[in-house]
Amino acid sequence: MSLDQTHRCMKKFNEHMYPRQDQIHLLNGIAMEIHRILGRGFLEIVYKDAFELELRKREIIFNREKEYKVEYKGTILPHRFYADFVAFNEVIIEIKAQKGIVDEHYSQVLNYLAV
Repeated sequence: MSLDQTHRCMKKFNEHMYPRQDQIHLLNGIAMEIHRILGRGFLEIVYKDAFELELRKREIIFNREKEYKVEYKGTILPHRFYADFVAFNEVIIEIKAQKGIVDEHYSQVLNYLAV
């Protein structure tokens, strides 16, 4: 098998196992660029505004503050979950601006994945 064939085979495997890999890589790159330029110390809203600007600049389909109903045992709860961003109609992006990540944040992300 040639190197080109191997590369195509691996790309197909990655697309099957991780279908959103390219999208997530692009979104991570945007987040890292914002962090590199703005640095630390701003409120979350500033980073959200910068993220929205970058998504628009790249013409990426997204929703900001997308509302989700939360169902519990067949009942829709009165409070909603709001995703900071949903890009490509399927990737949830949560912006955090804190000194560190605590256990609550990990739990929050796991809950998002279950939505």
